[in-house]
Amino acid sequence: MTPEELRVLCLSFDAAVEDFPFNPETSVFKVLGKVFALTALDAQPLTVGLKCDPEDAVRLRAEHPGLIVPGWHLNKRHWNTVTVDGELPDGLVREQVEDSYDLVVAGLPRAERLRLDRP
Repeated sequence: MTPEELRVLCLSFDAAVEDFPFNPETSVFKVLGKVFALTALDAQPLTVGLKCDPEDAVRLRAEHPGLIVPGWHLNKRHWNTVTVDGELPDGLVREQVEDSYDLVVAGLPRAERLRLDRP
C-alpha cells in the first residue's frame, strides 16, 4: 500500500477528515473530531497508528511481530502502530483501518453516530 492509497483509504470513511494538529508532516485522520489514524505519509517505512480492541491488539502483535507493535506515543493497550511496507497484506491493513474507524465511531454519542451512514 502506498502512502497515497493509505490516505485515500482513511478519507473514504463517512465524515473522515485529515488534520495536521502536531506538525505539517503528521497526518491525523479524524471522524467528528475523534482520531482514528495517525501517520507521517512520507516516512520510511510507512507506519500508521490505529485504534484497536485490546485483545485484538495483543493477538495481532503476536501474529505479526515487528510489523504490528504497541502504539508509538499512544495508549499501548488501545493503539497499535502498523508498518505498511508491503510485508502485511493490504487487506489486513484495510481491515485494521476500518476497525479503528468503527471503534472510534462506536464511542461517539448516539446522536453523532446517527449522523453517519454506518451502523
